[in-house]
Amino acid sequence: MKAMVLDRIGLPLRLEVRPDPLPGPGEIRVRVEACAVCRTDLHVVDGELPDSKVPIVPGHEIVGRVDIVGEGVSALTSGTRVGIPWLGHTCGHCAYCSSGHENLCDTPSFTGYTRDGGFATHVIADASFAFALPHCEDPVATAPLMCAGLIGWRCLKMAGEGRRIGLYGFGAAAHILAQVCRWQGRDVYAFTREGDGPAQELALSLGSRWVGSSEEAPPAPLDAAIIFAPVGALVPAALRAVRKGGRVVCGGIHMSDIPQFPYGILWEERQVVSVANLTREDAVEFLALAPRAGIRTTTTVYPLERANDALADLRAGRFQGAAVLVP
Repeated sequence: MKAMVLDRIGLPLRLEVRPDPLPGPGEIRVRVEACAVCRTDLHVVDGELPDSKVPIVPGHEIVGRVDIVGEGVSALTSGTRVGIPWLGHTCGHCAYCSSGHENLCDTPSFTGYTRDGGFATHVIADASFAFALPHCEDPVATAPLMCAGLIGWRCLKMAGEGRRIGLYGFGAAAHILAQVCRWQGRDVYAFTREGDGPAQELALSLGSRWVGSSEEAPPAPLDAAIIFAPVGALVPAALRAVRKGGRVVCGGIHMSDIPQFPYGILWEERQVVSVANLTREDAVEFLALAPRAGIRTTTTVYPLERANDALADLRAGRFQGAAVLVP
């Protein structure tokens, strides 16, 4: 197999040829067809997440076909197309797992962070954390759903039932979530970096009611705001944009420090909450919803060997939607 490997934090990924891995009990081996590139991959490569494990193969928005099934696996068979997300395994018995909050498991593993991920031709996955994709005809278009879509969906659930939804940072997650919001009959208010015309054009093309820079106030108070950009200064900006009783959801795994802000913009029962990881229930819900909502992803394809270029282009904002690696 081939894999793009992070040997040390801050270094470029290195192409490595390895023996083909074999699945253990309860595992599957998947031949990767496509793996989207997530901002979390940047946080892994840049060492912005704690307890980084190196060497590691990044990548956690994986679509591929099962080619070997490990002992004890019955729900998936060879040839089945599956999606593999960020959450790679949970203990199943801690207080969080026992209460329906496996996304907060005390001893989890994460694809592309603590176990090798999808920037490769093959990946080993826990079969219980892989999802059959029987209706998937385009692996490239589907790959971004496995994190950008899933985390976006969890964020939207946390945001509540309000009609006016603000999306700060119009990248991979927001361009998917905007389509879900419109399908549900909500109004999307898209906030981008100052002067980011292409992102604003994409937001408008996907039915956003209003687009503007993150420094602007929306034309009407928001019921909720979801922040995907890893910029702490957006938290007070979003608090100023939401109505009384509104909620600000921080959807990223990493964010720069939140600056000091006056209590007055939090008062009147506004809330700030974060979203961590996902549950398998989130995945089942969203993967069933996506085809009904007619989700269409905007993608830029890179060969596996150009993973470093894809990461650099993501960091610089040189494409719209999501980058996808194809072995």
